[in-house]
Amino acid sequence: MKPLEGVRVVEVAMYGFVPSAGAVLAEWGADVVKIEHAVTGDPQRGLRQTGTLRVEGDPNPNVEHANRGKRSLGLDISIPEGREVLLELVRTADVFLTSFLPKVRTKLQIDVDDIRAVNPKIVYARGSALGPRGVESGKGGYDMTAFWARAGVAATLTPPGIDGMIAPPGPAFGDTISGTNLAGGIAAALFKRERTGEPSVVDVSLLSSGVWAMGHTIALSAHLGQHMEAPKAGGHGAPTNPLSGVYGTADGRYISFVMLQPARFWADVCTHIDRPDLIDDPRFADAQSIAANTVEAVEILREVIGSRPLAEWVQRFGTLAGPWAPVQDSLQVVSDPQVRDNEYLVKAGELELVANPVQFDVTPPQTGPAPEFAAQTEEILQELGLDWERIIELKTAGAVT
Repeated sequence: MKPLEGVRVVEVAMYGFVPSAGAVLAEWGADVVKIEHAVTGDPQRGLRQTGTLRVEGDPNPNVEHANRGKRSLGLDISIPEGREVLLELVRTADVFLTSFLPKVRTKLQIDVDDIRAVNPKIVYARGSALGPRGVESGKGGYDMTAFWARAGVAATLTPPGIDGMIAPPGPAFGDTISGTNLAGGIAAALFKRERTGEPSVVDVSLLSSGVWAMGHTIALSAHLGQHMEAPKAGGHGAPTNPLSGVYGTADGRYISFVMLQPARFWADVCTHIDRPDLIDDPRFADAQSIAANTVEAVEILREVIGSRPLAEWVQRFGTLAGPWAPVQDSLQVVSDPQVRDNEYLVKAGELELVANPVQFDVTPPQTGPAPEFAAQTEEILQELGLDWERIIELKTAGAVT
């Protein structure tokens, strides 16, 4: 049994952030009913070009990633007939999940008090750009603005001397992180309700998630009164540790070392790169010496590691005690044996999608494809007890697809 089996989520949301929370809840076992406008649907369905990658036809990963395993109800909640259906569905739900801005929630009468009027025990979950309080709480935003730019991620990653800012590594980067945070908050609220009978209002914003992801860095900056500055492009990394940085291989690939105790790992690294003569080199005799001679150590390691291809180093470093990793692009991750062994990619209809990062009982989530637009409309209406005569009336009124 999945952890959230028996839980129903009504999702009134668009694009990537809040729907990705619904996708996680669906993989955890919840029945997630995605409310889409009866005519236009979720605008995300029209997204085909993301950076250099373009999708033709269906299935479209831009839709599938954040909408896997849900059911879609095409519903116009701006008209009385559609809102009536929504409230009937809310009566059967445990969670109301929305990304709509405060003014829109008020206009559509789907704010906390409106929803709680028909279901006092429902968990009400909101995803926003900038949080529920403050003068900018009513503003919208995307992960590029609220998570990436405003939370300090972009500026901290952008090396000195580069105009503008480093862009996110791909679409919905901050959205997906923020959506997982929101799903966790909802699960905690359901647990609280189970224990106490009290429902919660759950808030997660793109800004809060970006600030949290930058938490260590921001705490250091607040304490020291300094901002973190990215190393220059092509730089090694740590200025006092040759075993914490990036090294190029003979075939144009890279390896990342992160050994925060260089004296502990120095001899082992020297053995693995066939340079035992460096073990007793007085320049690298202890932590202080290594720190003082980092420039020389980096030059040596660059020359040695740059003399052989990545595949050879992967083989050699299989027994290396310190943490290291090959630097991989998004396509190389797809064939990573460790990713495959842990089933971090799962089948969802015709596509392989990245599973949500939580596994229960060492088992990957079972998931399904995203629903076609409004595909389960009649099924859901019938579950609510509506007969065909009433369904046809709703279709005629334009309330449902």
